[in-house]
Amino acid sequence: MTFTDLFWTSGEGLPLHARDYAPVGDVTGLPVICIHGLTRNARDFEDLAPLIAARGRRVLAVDVRGRGLSAWDPQPLNYHPGTYAGDVVALLAATGIEKAVFIGTSMGGLITMVLASFKPEAIAAAVLNDVGPELSPVGLARIAAYAGGASRFETWPEAVDYARRINQAAFPAYGDADWDRFARRFFDEKDGGYVLACDPDISAPIKAAAAAGQQGGSALAPDMYPLFRALTKDREVLLVRGGISDLIDPPIVERMCAAAPQMAVVEVPGVGHAPMLTEPQAWTAITDLLDRAP
Repeated sequence: MTFTDLFWTSGEGLPLHARDYAPVGDVTGLPVICIHGLTRNARDFEDLAPLIAARGRRVLAVDVRGRGLSAWDPQPLNYHPGTYAGDVVALLAATGIEKAVFIGTSMGGLITMVLASFKPEAIAAAVLNDVGPELSPVGLARIAAYAGGASRFETWPEAVDYARRINQAAFPAYGDADWDRFARRFFDEKDGGYVLACDPDISAPIKAAAAAGQQGGSALAPDMYPLFRALTKDREVLLVRGGISDLIDPPIVERMCAAAPQMAVVEVPGVGHAPMLTEPQAWTAITDLLDRAP
């Protein structure tokens, strides 16, 4: 399915981009806004977005600032969920969307939680993809280890090998063709080589928070339960967990369910952080949510 490129600007004038998938046939509900994870981009939803659009909903797959076709921020410490949520508010204003269903993978889920405090009336329902108000230090350490690291490879096999190396634990069943396709979402061809489709400095706030934590300052993962409770209050929320995820472990899921007993939960077996959401278990749960959502 084709999409159009949608551009808008942040509050300070930074050019931002999203893929805009038109609904197929009659419109059946509110738009869906998909927000990717830390080092990823809108291409992560290239399979999911058409499936949702085919059900009669407009889908916007966002390139968060510093990723994909969105501009890089000259102030790297702006790369945090509060800034990103402000960019989503600007997107809503630019498109005239008053309310939408949000699907947030990893960091995209954190952005959705922050948005619930910025503009709660804009969220009709939400999917949190392998993310929550607290995160396992095991998964955080793994992500921090590669974020902002190697970003350019001279040959395509090297690029594919890198994508496989840092993600293989999450997708143990992937074969060579899967990794080739995965890497095409991850890399851009530039100047005869292959570069990650993100600003290497997106990790600057993570490194700063880690350094502050070592010095007795703020933690790498702040308590986001107040934002989570705000998100899950009086609206449909679905948690999708990868069955072998190292970022959201079963005890965290238990605590999330205790804080939000009405939240639906589905687990995708044999997949880590984070499911692509087209897996049968995830897709069935998402369609159930969409059927209930406005």
